[in-house]
Amino acid sequence: MGKEVKTNYQRLYTKEGRSLPAVPWGRYPRPQMRRAEWLCLNGDWELRFKGTSTRIRVPFCPESLLSGVETPPEVGEEMVYRRTFTVPEAWAGKRVLLHFGAVSREAVICVNGREVCRHENGYLPFSADVTDALREGENELSVAVTNDLSPKYPLGKQSKKRGGMWYTPCSGIWQTVWLEPVPETYVRALHLRCGADFCELEAEGVSSGLVTLDGQTYPLRDGKARIKPESIQRWSPEDPYLYHFTLESGEDTVESYFALRTLEVKNVGGVQRLCLNGKPYFFNALLDQGYWSDGLYTPAIPELYAKDILAMKQLGFNTLRKHIKLEPEQFYYDCDRLGMLVFQDMVNNGVYRFLRDTILPTLKLGKLSDLKLNPDPGTRAVFLDAMERTVRTLGNHPSICLWTIFNEGWGQFCADDAYDRLKALDPGRFIDATSGWFHQKKSDVDSLHIYFGKLHLGTQPLPQLLSEFGGFVWKDHPHSFNLRKTYGYRIYPTREKLVAALRRLYGEALPPLVKQGLCGAVYTQVSDVEDETNGLFTFDREVLKVKPEELRELMEALQEAVQS
Repeated sequence: MGKEVKTNYQRLYTKEGRSLPAVPWGRYPRPQMRRAEWLCLNGDWELRFKGTSTRIRVPFCPESLLSGVETPPEVGEEMVYRRTFTVPEAWAGKRVLLHFGAVSREAVICVNGREVCRHENGYLPFSADVTDALREGENELSVAVTNDLSPKYPLGKQSKKRGGMWYTPCSGIWQTVWLEPVPETYVRALHLRCGADFCELEAEGVSSGLVTLDGQTYPLRDGKARIKPESIQRWSPEDPYLYHFTLESGEDTVESYFALRTLEVKNVGGVQRLCLNGKPYFFNALLDQGYWSDGLYTPAIPELYAKDILAMKQLGFNTLRKHIKLEPEQFYYDCDRLGMLVFQDMVNNGVYRFLRDTILPTLKLGKLSDLKLNPDPGTRAVFLDAMERTVRTLGNHPSICLWTIFNEGWGQFCADDAYDRLKALDPGRFIDATSGWFHQKKSDVDSLHIYFGKLHLGTQPLPQLLSEFGGFVWKDHPHSFNLRKTYGYRIYPTREKLVAALRRLYGEALPPLVKQGLCGAVYTQVSDVEDETNGLFTFDREVLKVKPEELRELMEALQEAVQS
């Protein structure tokens, strides 16, 4: 595989995407609840649309290079995936679950012509018990999918007319498809609530069992157990310690892990500070869009998450803001084990208005009530349901320390009510109710986006968070998608001038604000994305535009400033 150049666009492979295994992403896809047996259904599938048939490589969306689809379906067009599978003989007598990591957007799943489930959210995982639809020998699995980019449903930055800050859509299956055998009574989900020295575990689907941690056992009663390790080691980016345990209940056994850490707001020297494990902490962050040059929503191999995380840690960053996108659990597991905090955005729905949501707030003319914004009751209900399910899906990961509800007004409505709902679901994490602007009354942080003008703090009596800033550009043309246009907020002609600007930003502009109360800053961004060339990595992840030795000592000084 090589480069394919069309008009002004250069479609780039990552180094890892040039040679893929027959079954991509053949790694167990649920690190937070592992079982010994499973069957990966990734790889070669048939794809039908508009009466034509082609082959597609799952789990890569048809718009991506890695899918192998030359001309993908148009947005809103139905496509049908098909493949066959055989259940291992060793699974005889067990229930069989069919899992999808994510399918964008509306999906109808059939096994041997029998509908087993429907799903509408393009970012959340779903499963079905397909036991009763199976037959001996070969079985047929079909997935009928339509990605209509309906504003009623979470859609993120997908757009029919990609360009600037809008990206190529991601339709169809874009995460792992897999089968798993379970007994009649089995653990359906784990929910963990951890503090400084304990973990409270709740297991759905079972009432009794035994939890084993480091040779110590804890009984599961009425589906619950309280674990208090003998040796206490708190999780942080500097020491990402995980406690691994096993839960046995009847014929079912699952492996999982947790971490001990606390998050709280404290008044320190007359300033409201975000604290990790009881101490003020500077959340030195990067915006992370989660797009890849060859796989779009899905990196070529799961190891690329760790590559990004470790590269950003070496530069001195300790936090990623996952921007209006949810990732496969592998990403969050890698953040957990490698020590990278996460600000997790909810995926927006609703209609974006350029004048209301960008121009007026940028001119500081954007203060308004949100009670009548995004008024459709159905759209509101979909968002709130997705928010709750996002917390249930990702809430066990210790790396996630903050939820962002609304970003720059996109789909915003009744943010105070949404804050109350989310805080009741998850009282142990920070909440940025309105990232950027349109602040209402309730939030755990005063959240500002500043791309133009001098950096400054906000006016709310809350911990101060610069939740987006920077966006500086140096374009490495051989590794850029758009050969003609350049999108960013300040453009520098050379790498050296970009580095000098970054050193001024982190060495001169931010330190005084940290001393005054700035608790975190989210620089835009980890990598270039299509037209956007304001990443620290190029879009194909081939070039890191800044070296660790050029920034790291400045980053360490910021952490020292917030703790002094």
